[in-house]
Parts: sequence; structure tokens; C-alpha cells
Amino acid sequence: MQVEKLSNTIDAKRYLRELGVDGGGVEILASKIKHHVISIKDLHVGAANILKQDALSIGADLAVPRGTVIAATQHVDCILIATDKQLKILSKKESVQPFGLGELAKKLQLFTTIRKPQHVEIMGIINANDDSFYSNSRFRDAEALDAIIKMIEEGADSIDIGGVSSRPNAPKVTVEEELQRVKPILDAIAKERLYEKVKFSIDSYEPEVISHALQSGFKIVNDITGLQNDEVCRLCATYGATAVIMHMQGTPQTMQENPKYENMLSDVYRFLEERVLKAESFGVNNIIVDVGIGFGKSLEDNLKLIKHLENFMTLGKPILVGASRKSMIDKISPSSVEDRLGGTIALHLEAVGNGASIIRVHDVKEHLQALKIKKALDAI
Repeated sequence: MQVEKLSNTIDAKRYLRELGVDGGGVEILASKIKHHVISIKDLHVGAANILKQDALSIGADLAVPRGTVIAATQHVDCILIATDKQLKILSKKESVQPFGLGELAKKLQLFTTIRKPQHVEIMGIINANDDSFYSNSRFRDAEALDAIIKMIEEGADSIDIGGVSSRPNAPKVTVEEELQRVKPILDAIAKERLYEKVKFSIDSYEPEVISHALQSGFKIVNDITGLQNDEVCRLCATYGATAVIMHMQGTPQTMQENPKYENMLSDVYRFLEERVLKAESFGVNNIIVDVGIGFGKSLEDNLKLIKHLENFMTLGKPILVGASRKSMIDKISPSSVEDRLGGTIALHLEAVGNGASIIRVHDVKEHLQALKIKKALDAI
């Protein structure tokens, strides 16, 4: 007899099929293997006691503070621990219960629908300016074209081009200056028909710049303000462009001045949810969400967002993560921007493991290699 401990990250359905389990059994057993750990805050104490008993009755559990059973406080925070199958059962049980459990049941049901992406895309970064925090990503005119062609050859799925730095305390730039910086590159892309080889993204929130990019064959609008401007929504809808909705607290000039949240994960989620609904109301059909690593976030905030990225999968949209060479790496392991590739790949691989569909990077070739290795590991 041989006994082996398998990783919790295995492809459960594959292992069950290889074992010879029949088709129906594969689905049933796979749902018992996947575990969920769900934080529930400010739950009515009556709801907590009902949920605790219902969870225990099916083999799940709810961690609650001392005094919950005697209703020492009116509301409590708790942690639900359940398999996929148990979560489906609980979502049905709680749908008819009082104290707000019906609303909770809808959220629990959403968690059972989460499926990690099978393919991860790489978005390369080209900065058409002189003040982006990583000097090796700054390119102008013909030099930028060479860098774009190199990224295409290295395997980029898309390339994001911006004329204004969004680093903390970055200087403001007029629309005219921004357009002057990016126009030669946009025109060259259109002339060479490079948009036939790779998807292009414009990193801007200015309608005039975005309009020129979309006319030049760009298919993605990467808006750090999260579609704050209605005109940007209209442009995305008119051209059938994909909108990247990013969360940012404050502006690039103020975002890192002691950022604070009431509940960071929930606050970011609500913002993205609201902006997704806004985009859809304008007829924007293709949407990507970005939790905004480094945009009005503390180091702990950034790490939590990457660690708990699966929380945002219930929005039903692909998730983009961009942590490439950012200062959060320096706060953990002191290093210059040039020496942060290792930390970048570590953060991005964690993000991919937690549900990211797209990673925005300065180093395409290295990330493609890392993703291939991860895919090989996941296939075992």
C-alpha cells in the first residue's frame, strides 16, 4: 500500500477521471474537494447563529466570536468554511431565512460559479513619455516601434501605450501634450497595420487621445479613472472597444497620501461593480476589471488584493493585474526599479493562481516563460 499527500491545487476532475470515476461521480466528488474560506462582516447575530447551525448540519462550519450564541453583540464578523457542494446547499437553505441571510445566499451562490481562467494573456507596456517610474519602458517614435515589434516577437497578447505617467506624484500633462507624445506612435501602428498582429491598448482617460487611438486600430481602452468620463464610455461603445476599468483612490498626485479604507476589499469591489454597471448602461459589452495595485493602496492593501483576487471573480469579468516593478516590491525586499523582476514575477504568478486573466508587464519574454512553467506544474 502507498499513501501520498496530494496538493490542494490539483486539477481534481482530471485526477478523478484518471482514477476511473464515472462521469456523474466526477462532478460530485470534485465539488467536495474544492474548499471556500469566506469572510462575512457585520452579520446580524441572529443570522450568524442560524448559519452556524445550518453549516454544522452539512459538515461545514462557521467561525464566530465568543458571545455569539448569547447574542452579546447585535452584529458579528465571521468566517465560513465550506466545500463547493456545501456552499451550494447553504445558498439554498439560507435563501428563505431572515436577518439578511437571503441576500447572503445570493453571494454564496456566486462563489460556486467561480472558474479560474484556462489561459492568461500578457499585456506589454510602452510609455511614450520621459517621466514613467521605470526608465527602460520609455520610448519615443521609431524607438517605440522597435520596442513594439520586439514585444510582438516575444509573444505579447496585447500592448498598452500611454503618454502620461500615473506614478505617485506624477506631474499633470495637458491633453495637447499627451496627444503630441503618442500620436507619432499611433500613426505608425496604423501605417504598418501592426494592429493585425497584436491587440493595442491606449492607456488614457482623455477622449481626444482615446478617439485617435481607436481610429488607429486600437481595441482596448485602459482607463485608470475607471470610466469616470461618460464620453469615454460612449467611445468604447461606438468602436466596440474593450474597456479596462481600474480602481484608484484619489489621483496620481494624491493617491499615496496615507490611503485609508473602511473595508478595502469591499470598497474596491463596490467601486468596480458600480462602474461595470455604468459601462454596460452605455452599451460597452467587453469589460476587464483592474483592482489598481499601487493606486491609492498601502503595501498591505496591495498584498491583500493579490492574495484575495478570487473575491473579484464574482463580477464575472476578466481581471487584469499590473504589479510590474512597482515600489511595493522595494518595501518588502529593498531594490532599485531595475532589480525588481524577480519580485514582479512572484506577484504576478500569485495573481494568476488567484484568478487573474491578464498581467500587465514590462518584461514580456520572462513572464511568458514563467507562465509556461506554471502551466506545466498545473497540468501535473
